[in-house]
Amino acid sequence: MRGQDGVRALLTPVVEEAGLDLEDVSVSAAGKRRRVCVVVDGDGGVDLDAIARVSHDVSQALDASDALGDAPYVLEVTSPGVDRPLTLPRHWRRAVGRLVTCALADGTTLSGRVTAADDVEAVLDVDGTAVAVPFSDVTRAQVDIEWSRPDVAAE
Repeated sequence: MRGQDGVRALLTPVVEEAGLDLEDVSVSAAGKRRRVCVVVDGDGGVDLDAIARVSHDVSQALDASDALGDAPYVLEVTSPGVDRPLTLPRHWRRAVGRLVTCALADGTTLSGRVTAADDVEAVLDVDGTAVAVPFSDVTRAQVDIEWSRPDVAAE
């Protein structure tokens, strides 16, 4: 299988073998080459050493396959930015301790600090009150950028 779906199918086990999650893959034209952008994440975040290791493994897998055909490519392996939407339970678990804003199916918006998350819902501290937010009620959610997080500033 070629193209973006083929690249995703090829790289998912490679990234998982490195102990990370494949968050996104995009393949786009970049002049005479293709640009392959691979976004990876892990429960403890992703440091530069992990990015380097998985970059090497991904490059070897791409070179050994025909997922991109014969076209040369430029590979970019990165971690998700702070602006990534929270769409999966693992995103919410990784956001514990962070301030988030979410739009709900009933049209309201809720902001609070994630105190817990499982496969069904997250619990937000909204002005001192614990509010359970089922993921099925969330239409969009994102981590808010905090220049000085309270738990970090106190150290």
